[in-house]
Amino acid sequence: MIKKFNKIEKVKGTLFLPGDKSISHRAVMFSCLANGKSVIHNCLLSADVQSTMKCFKSLGCEVKKEGKIIEIIGKGFKGFSAPKVELDAGNSGTTTRLITGILAAQNFQSTIIGDESLLKRPMLRITEPLMMMGAKFTTTEKGTLPITIYPVEQLEAIEYELKIPSAQIKSAILLAGLHLDETTTVIEPVATRNHTEKMLNLSTKETEVGRKIFVSRNNYPEPKVYYIPSDISTAAFFIVLALLVKNSELKLENVLLNKTRAGIIKILQQMGADIQITNEKISSGEEVGDLIVKNSKLHNIKIEREMIPNIIDEIPILSVAGLFADGKFEIRKAKELRVKETDRISAVCNNMKKLGVLVEEFEDGFSIEGEIKNFNNEFESYGDHRIAMAFSVLSLLLDGQNNVDVFECIDVSNPEFLNQLSSII
Repeated sequence: MIKKFNKIEKVKGTLFLPGDKSISHRAVMFSCLANGKSVIHNCLLSADVQSTMKCFKSLGCEVKKEGKIIEIIGKGFKGFSAPKVELDAGNSGTTTRLITGILAAQNFQSTIIGDESLLKRPMLRITEPLMMMGAKFTTTEKGTLPITIYPVEQLEAIEYELKIPSAQIKSAILLAGLHLDETTTVIEPVATRNHTEKMLNLSTKETEVGRKIFVSRNNYPEPKVYYIPSDISTAAFFIVLALLVKNSELKLENVLLNKTRAGIIKILQQMGADIQITNEKISSGEEVGDLIVKNSKLHNIKIEREMIPNIIDEIPILSVAGLFADGKFEIRKAKELRVKETDRISAVCNNMKKLGVLVEEFEDGFSIEGEIKNFNNEFESYGDHRIAMAFSVLSLLLDGQNNVDVFECIDVSNPEFLNQLSSII
């Protein structure tokens, strides 16, 4: 589907967005691991999260939707049934990498497959540390899906230092470690999103080499009620839109403010954004609050390396803010963008070049500067939901008509994006 966009005049109103994608994935997984009934409020029902639900249904769990509430009957410690079919993770890297850690500890063989995009994404980054625990896998020669997980007599606890700052790698190890009496330790030199630790109530310790995270069977989840805050990554698109459209003011309610996820707010504020945080509170162990966003004049800043894992998913929309800000926008040390749903560095650069601005692409990032010369463009989404939404926001800021192709890919994270948009413009 090609979606056409025209320039808008104002953003005004209030949005209550669906639940955070990272937390929704984990709430479903932990409910399925628990023995008995769990309830999830404001769970995101995107294609990715539904892939997680589908995989666990194949493992014998009951997942039922009642209005906006999800009820799950979990199977308890090593209580999953051997799947009769391959587990299809769709487009979801989170589903694949986290469930691999869980399946590595089970007493049956299973195979994970995915869509064309997921089949290209690297999996050795999780299989290698899990194999240090004694897990057994086969993948393609390139270390990609399909991945088959074989039962082993017993995994062993390890101490592992993350070589790539990735919450998915960290979580895969921690979820395997949930099944061991001994303590598994993950050392994290660079902070990444910490939802797994928070939701499982894991012990952590700050050390000279980084944060140490400890897990054992003592942390195995029990049935509970989850209240999921609105997704900060989804909110980022509307935040940037409101900042860049004259005379705009937007309120976003109950947004996740976890410090390992809210870097986009901090950076935009440093760029001059008028973003006020109100009604701050703790909900289900996570910091949440309301955001009031007003049109602002922005200037580009140096984005430090340690901030990159915190904003990795928001870089496409942050580049749109940088395009309209004073000075040169530059991102470095973000090579991880090349192994997302698409190569997001190339995707952003190729689309930005269509505007006639000066774009320089690096192995680990890119820079953008100069005035926009072309106001009628055909942007490519590359089948990537965050690229599609970022360039739809950009299209709403340009004179003329601009199009984004394969727009249906937004269903991966926010199928209601257009409805939300229409309610505030």
